[in-house]
Amino acid sequence: MIAATQLQLVLVTPETTLLDKPVTSMQFPLFDGQIGVLPGRAPLVGRLGTGELRFETADGTERFFIEGGFAQIKGSVVTLLTSRAVIADAIDAAKVEELLESAQNLRPTTDEGFAEKQQSLDSARAQLAIKKRI
Repeated sequence: MIAATQLQLVLVTPETTLLDKPVTSMQFPLFDGQIGVLPGRAPLVGRLGTGELRFETADGTERFFIEGGFAQIKGSVVTLLTSRAVIADAIDAAKVEELLESAQNLRPTTDEGFAEKQQSLDSARAQLAIKKRI
């Protein structure tokens, strides 16, 4: 049973459930900004953005990079359904720098191409920012 001072974080990707653990607080990106969640939060359904999922556990702070999806807060359970999640320690800065450079060199000619380029830039920049913080 989860105490009233904790939340249960469930992080799910299409491949697997990455996390299902108690946390004391968390912050994650929504499509239109950042949100912080503490126990007792009102219910919410929202669209996830691209950026850092940071949460506090009994063992300390943990960080993940997440990319899009949906968030649901119901009672003390916070469920994040995301298309991609990478633990911050596993981010390869050199590889991400290459992805950023290749995204910057794209020359799209359609609206879809511009949106894809912007998503690639946002993803690479967010991963580099997370890597620099740890």
